[in-house]
Amino acid sequence: MKRRLYFLLPDASTAHETLDELLLARIDDKHMRFWANDATHMVDIPEANFLDKTDLIHGSEVGMLIGAGVGLLGGVLLLLYPPEGFVLQTGTILMTSLAGAVFGAWVSGMAGAAIPNSRLKAFQADIERGGVLLIVDVPLRRTKEIESLLAKRHPEIRFCGIEPHIPAFP
Repeated sequence: MKRRLYFLLPDASTAHETLDELLLARIDDKHMRFWANDATHMVDIPEANFLDKTDLIHGSEVGMLIGAGVGLLGGVLLLLYPPEGFVLQTGTILMTSLAGAVFGAWVSGMAGAAIPNSRLKAFQADIERGGVLLIVDVPLRRTKEIESLLAKRHPEIRFCGIEPHIPAFP
């Protein structure tokens, strides 16, 4: 089980040092992402990707739930009040729920892709001023170790919290 840690770094040079220290602590670079504004030139650092910067995943999750609920309701109504000349079975409820979930995830995902990540809004002002956000996924047993390692070596780094659940697919 992993936890996502957030750290706010003052500049790109601190980001380079932090990357090296986390690599020495055996944190793979696939589990680290750095997010900075466009004016901050970061070379050879894993940058935050589209899924990190937008609300695509959150939007898709919410849309899937709402779509499945609406599809379920629609399927029940179709079963209770079938169109004239049609004989519907209970599989109709499953099919409308699946169709609603897929449609809801697609529509909400498209909307979520157009807006910034709601979880990272708190860091937006610091990033605009030249700060760098470090997002690192670590095993649960190593969260305190990584937090204390960075606090000891870089007192200028601000620990910004732990996200208790990491999405399965980004």
